[in-house]
Amino acid sequence: MNYEAFFSNKLQSLKAEGRYRVFADLERLTGQAPYALYHSENQSRKVIVWCSNDYLNMSHHPDVIKAMTQTIDRLGAGSGGTRNISGTCHSHVMLERSVADLHGKESGLVFSSGYAANEASICSIAEAIPGCVVFSDEKNHASMIEGIRHSRAERRVFRHNDLDDLKRQLIEVGAERPKIITFVSVYSMNGDIAPIAEICDLAKQFNALTYLDEVHAVGIYGPQGAGVAAHLGIQDRVDIIQGNFAKAYGVVGGYVTGSKALVDYIRSSASGFIFTTSLPPAIAVGARVSLETLKTEDHLRRELWQRVNFLKNRLEKSSLPYTPVNSHIIPLPVGDAVLCRQVCDMLLNGYDIYIQPINYPTVPRGQERLRITVTPAHTEEMIDDLVVSLERVWDELNLRNVA
Repeated sequence: MNYEAFFSNKLQSLKAEGRYRVFADLERLTGQAPYALYHSENQSRKVIVWCSNDYLNMSHHPDVIKAMTQTIDRLGAGSGGTRNISGTCHSHVMLERSVADLHGKESGLVFSSGYAANEASICSIAEAIPGCVVFSDEKNHASMIEGIRHSRAERRVFRHNDLDDLKRQLIEVGAERPKIITFVSVYSMNGDIAPIAEICDLAKQFNALTYLDEVHAVGIYGPQGAGVAAHLGIQDRVDIIQGNFAKAYGVVGGYVTGSKALVDYIRSSASGFIFTTSLPPAIAVGARVSLETLKTEDHLRRELWQRVNFLKNRLEKSSLPYTPVNSHIIPLPVGDAVLCRQVCDMLLNGYDIYIQPINYPTVPRGQERLRITVTPAHTEEMIDDLVVSLERVWDELNLRNVA
């Protein structure tokens, strides 16, 4: 077999479908959000980023930066290896105490990423429970799906946010069999929010554990930024809450929180935790400073929601295919991979606006879209310019009846 030719042909197929991934060469300069320096073949220029997960610009927060640089000077660049072999850095211990306190749980466990936290934790729990059935919302993150798959537990997929379908399947399985319901608070591609309270009601009725991914909610929603479940006053009803530090907290890494016994079992059994080098101390310290800062700095959340609501209002008054959503994430459907790529290229090259196209497999074919996120650093003038630019590109490509 000619392996080189095989993969070259596969790449050509991706390009022909319009879903070959092109990564913009960007430098996000400290203190200059939402601008970034875009490097192309011919020049470097500033563009405005409209799709960052750094929702509150905490990666630029002076206290976070200072804490991280001071930690590197004091403790070095790396952690020395896995916690199982090289020991646990004290910064990890302090960060785990912070996340447990944030969610009102007995214990927390820090991972190298949110993906690793989901995959390793769900796999470890489901694999350990004899006869376990895992119920998964059809729009769960890939990391959750992989965790279920690797556990080899029976999987039941219920329609997105569909309580009737979930209840029907719970009845089919029965109350006696062990089960876990896995779902997400804020779905990052649709911008919609799960009916958390109602899912918890079903979990109690059918004796199921609940596993909630709050990665796109922590820092932004609820008291102290604890997430949507905390906003609803029901996080005590969720058995396992997973989050990460790579979105609103502006750093990197993931975590799970729950009861002492459950979290300790994950720590003792999850391959994705045991065999992965732990976060560098500076990352753990930076994440903790960001988390603790956002417990008290409500003004950042207020500013974010002011900008989000201003953008939603402008979109509602525009000719663009905007459907109102409850969250801070705003999708704009395009419905075609090639056109989605064209829209983003035109925005970047003609208007200095950077938005990355969202194509398969992140979303199903035919549901290609732009995913827009605004931050406190975006001004109303910038938002006006964005909407006007989008309308011009929509008109130029004749997209009114495509999506």
